[in-house]
Amino acid sequence: MEDVLEVYHLPYDPAYPVVCMDESSKQLIGEVHDPIPCKPGQPKRMDDEYVRHGVAEIFVEVEPLGNRRHVEITERRTRADWAHFVRQMLDDRYPDAIQVRLVMDNLNTHNIASLYETFEPEEAMRLAKRLEIHHTPKHGSWLNIAEIELSVLKGQCLNRRIAEMGTMQAEVAAWEKDRNNRTIGVDWQFTTEDARVKLKHLYPKL
Repeated sequence: MEDVLEVYHLPYDPAYPVVCMDESSKQLIGEVHDPIPCKPGQPKRMDDEYVRHGVAEIFVEVEPLGNRRHVEITERRTRADWAHFVRQMLDDRYPDAIQVRLVMDNLNTHNIASLYETFEPEEAMRLAKRLEIHHTPKHGSWLNIAEIELSVLKGQCLNRRIAEMGTMQAEVAAWEKDRNNRTIGVDWQFTTEDARVKLKHLYPKL
C-alpha cells in the first residue's frame, strides 16, 4: 500500500510518467421493443425485456498528473490482450518515456509473463525494461486511480443499454477525447501518513 501511495506523490516527470491501469466489462444489451420517446410531461419509456449480445471488455489507463487517459474496448481480456494493450501504451502513447511507472492490481494476467507468452523474447524484454510495475495489495484495488476513471466512464458514457461493440467503441472514444481535451486530471490527497493513522489496524502489531 505504501509503495503505491509514495508513487502517487512523486513529482511529475514525463520521462517516468505514473500511469494507472484497470479492467472491467460491460454487457452488450439490445432492445426487444423500441423505446417510446419522451414527450412533454412524460419521460422516455423502455420495456423491461432485453436481449444479450455478449460482453465487451474494457481496458483503461489514466495518467493522473498528465491529465489524460485512454480506453480500449475489446472482445476478450486474455494475457495477449493485456500484452498488446501495454505495447501500444509504451510505443504509441508514451514513446518518449524512459520508463512507465505502471500501477495496477494483481490480476493473473497483469505481469511480465504475459509479455513473454505473447511476444518473442527480445520484444518481451524490450517492453519489460520500460515498465516499473507497482501492484496494489490484495483487497486494495481502491488504491488504483484507474478505478475512479472507470467509475466516471460508466456513469457518464456506459449508463444505458448499448447493443453493439462498434457503437460502444465510438461513444467511448468520443468520451475519452472530450475529457482529454478538457485536461481533466485527478487530485489524489490520501498519503502514507494518512494510511498509518486511518488504516492503523492493517499494520502488523509489533
